[in-house]
Amino acid sequence: LLDWVKYKGNPVLVPPPGIGVKDFRDPTTAWTGPQNGQWLLTIGSKIGKTGIALVYETSNFTSFKLLDGVLHAVPGTGMWECVDFYPVSTKKTNGLDTSYNGPGVKHVLKASLDDNKQDHYAIGTYDLTKNKWTPDNPELDCGIGLRLDYGKYYASKTFYDPKKERRVLWGWIGETDSESADLQKGWASVQSIPRTVLYDKKTGTHLLQWPVEEIESLRAGDPIVKQVNLQPGSIELLHVDSAAELDIEASFEVDKVTLQGIIEADHVGFSCSTSGGAASRGILGPFGVVVIADQTLSELTPVYFYISKGADGRAETHFCADQTRSSEAPGVGKQVYGSSVPVLDGEKHSMRLLVDHSIVESFAQGGRTV
Repeated sequence: LLDWVKYKGNPVLVPPPGIGVKDFRDPTTAWTGPQNGQWLLTIGSKIGKTGIALVYETSNFTSFKLLDGVLHAVPGTGMWECVDFYPVSTKKTNGLDTSYNGPGVKHVLKASLDDNKQDHYAIGTYDLTKNKWTPDNPELDCGIGLRLDYGKYYASKTFYDPKKERRVLWGWIGETDSESADLQKGWASVQSIPRTVLYDKKTGTHLLQWPVEEIESLRAGDPIVKQVNLQPGSIELLHVDSAAELDIEASFEVDKVTLQGIIEADHVGFSCSTSGGAASRGILGPFGVVVIADQTLSELTPVYFYISKGADGRAETHFCADQTRSSEAPGVGKQVYGSSVPVLDGEKHSMRLLVDHSIVESFAQGGRTV
């Protein structure tokens, strides 16, 4: 649209009684309601410390009516920003229009938590007539369970692309440079690479996020392929023209005899964020890829798997990105990000990394954890 005429009846949506003017923002894409000509949309808010999703109906997008109750609410999660609500197919491998509902469909509820600046999601069932969404697993409810991305990633929203029948996710990556550094370089923070979103039929609990196929058109030259046998503490060098823009796919086969024969009971409760990073070695990790490294390895960013094993013999895989040695510059974030990731029987440990100068986006197990 090139020419805009501002509607004289603005604002078309105002906070209902009891809701603060700042606690009411970011309406979703609308979907069709059960009545003819009816459209519904949800908008994030809070009551006290309970995050909520209000639902409005409209037939013309200039006058809106607040429906009774809420789509969903989760105590203790605070203000819900950038609420997203959309269907995913449990049978097919394509995305669905926002209004799609019926058999073989789950609905994703996603919220950006204003209190901790994290994007959370949950998978559940939407009752269109009652206008209620229920999580499949209350322990993985929106805001207390899974996150879309375990790094610097916030305020994301999806849209449906009808031409390619896919749901595409955009997110905001807030860099940690100072304001003076932002002014000097000419930008402050970036958008993520767009990702397609699908239901993970193998786990039934996760989404799969994957860079849109158009990204592959940016690949130049023949791929560099290398197979290596990694020993504890070893680093195998890969020679590339430029390490600033890379699309890396790597998979790892862990020695099954070693995996089955080891009990690492002291690593029960392992967490990427409190582990001390890639420099902390155990029997079953870390193993992965080091990117944005200089020749002396004084600056480097490892993205890696770590397998912890409890006294019960069960192995849990973690997928981590270590920024603690990414830069010698002062005043930038130097954390270890990551989470656990399900690795199912018969699956290799696989990752894809998109390296673009100051940003590394990391996808484990086909996008099960990002």
